[in-house]
Amino acid sequence: MQELFINLLPFAFSGALVGLLVGLTGVGGGSLMTPLLTIIFGVPPGVAVGTDLAFAALTKGVGTLAHRVHGHVRWDIVGFLALGSLPAAIITILVMKEVGPIDTHWHHTIKVSIGISVFLTALSLLFRKSLLAWVEKHPKAQLHGKTQRIATVLVGTVIGVLVTISSIGAGAIGATLILLLYPNLRAPEVAGTDIAYAVPLTALAGLGHWWLGNVHFDLLTGLLIGSVPGIWLGARLSKSLPEKYVRGALATTLTLVGIKLVS
Repeated sequence: MQELFINLLPFAFSGALVGLLVGLTGVGGGSLMTPLLTIIFGVPPGVAVGTDLAFAALTKGVGTLAHRVHGHVRWDIVGFLALGSLPAAIITILVMKEVGPIDTHWHHTIKVSIGISVFLTALSLLFRKSLLAWVEKHPKAQLHGKTQRIATVLVGTVIGVLVTISSIGAGAIGATLILLLYPNLRAPEVAGTDIAYAVPLTALAGLGHWWLGNVHFDLLTGLLIGSVPGIWLGARLSKSLPEKYVRGALATTLTLVGIKLVS
């Protein structure tokens, strides 16, 4: 038991660190956790992705319950996103299964996809306000009705593939795209909707990776032990720290991590 605790300690510390940043900013879970496991601990990219997806499904599930109680989830948008993301996740898993055992080349492909997803997350953090300002100044560019619904399904499809391959994309990227499609949503509705559609997506993708043998349950336990108090502490500190500086630091960190992954 003592040996297991010692082995889990570094991962619990990592979970606490990432949880702290998630609590502070609301984003950064997968975009930090997966690269951290890959770069610092040398966890194979496939295992890092699979374990992080299982981790995200559990933690986002709790977040969804909290947002549902306060009425912050737009279930109609969740439905259209899921219509695209869930079939995309299933097809991606089947393609990965067809490719066969993860060899060195496949490891490199997953690692690069993680790096690209990290870059996209950093960009979404840096330019979200500018994009929203442009949309507000150009109301004719906003989508409505059937076109808006189709675009939502397509966004879900792209994120479904991205999340299944890299475990990254359902947070900052998803929230930014939801805001661009639905600029009139209140901030709590964006957060609640983004978390809610990510739960079935990460759960399904996580099950797929478990089927592929890519989920490490001891590692998952360590991450969960650390993340719960980390998220709580981050949420407490977020009231006193300027969010724009924290987001700026997070975006800078993600950019450096992305460079490391694709280099």
